[in-house]
Amino acid sequence: MIISVFSIERADDVVNCINSVKNQTLPPKEIIVVLDPADAIVAYYKARLGSSVKLVVSDAFGLSAARNMGINSCTSEFLAFIDDDAVADKNWLKNLVSNFNDSLIIGVGGHIIPVWSNQTPGWFPEELYWIVGCSYKGLPTKKTTIRNPIGCNMAFRRSVFENVGFFSTDMGRIGNVLMGHDDTEFGIRATSKLHRTTIIYDPKAIVYHKVSPNRVNLKYVVRRSYSEGFSKAFVSTNNQLNKDTLGTEKNYVRSLLLGTPQILLRGNVKTGPSRCWTLWVATIMVFLGYIVGSQKRLVKLEWS
Repeated sequence: MIISVFSIERADDVVNCINSVKNQTLPPKEIIVVLDPADAIVAYYKARLGSSVKLVVSDAFGLSAARNMGINSCTSEFLAFIDDDAVADKNWLKNLVSNFNDSLIIGVGGHIIPVWSNQTPGWFPEELYWIVGCSYKGLPTKKTTIRNPIGCNMAFRRSVFENVGFFSTDMGRIGNVLMGHDDTEFGIRATSKLHRTTIIYDPKAIVYHKVSPNRVNLKYVVRRSYSEGFSKAFVSTNNQLNKDTLGTEKNYVRSLLLGTPQILLRGNVKTGPSRCWTLWVATIMVFLGYIVGSQKRLVKLEWS
């Protein structure tokens, strides 16, 4: 069990996350809390958490580096990951691990439910819940094969990392910088190199992900959407193993185009149009980020 921590401001969330993991119906073999290598953060959590969990200091800043440090610090056969501002359902770990009875399943992702500080914003369509790190409308509703899990709620066999390497430190978040998709890149790389293997989505494996108030505004939607496109460009141009790397995203955009009338109907006179407006702003920013990211990545490749 690996939890990455980069902020003192999230201390209460971190404690809630750890408690939810400790109270699982299938208790974890070990709980690894990986801290960003900042003296204030390390000193604070050593004093607050003490010996209740295994504290490890990452060798670099950023989510990917922290996850990799956690992997190297774990001895478990199955490694589960959860965000430090999420709370796990009591059966979360049991439902994740049950899928590994099939030897060809190398990874599992679960369902992520947003926990809003206030009521759910009427202008924010469910199709965009990925912006706040949660499961979105358009994902499967039943257990099925997927390309990659969402990092807030996932598990992999230890042997996968031993065979294909770790999360790319060229990607993933560093503090509040909104780059991501180390989980996407890893999922693609793992199933491409380990032939006939699959990653499963199991909606019964549930975590509840806190949505901070500073993420519930159009400015954050624009920033996060642009970063999404930029990160996807990196994954696409960096991956030489799978010709249709972004097939999932293409199908998602196609469903948005066909589903706009349904988005209008789900809202009232006020929220229906505002949801559509938000969705299209986000879509445009994703495309813009992808275009910019592709050009920057191609320039980097030409000079490398």
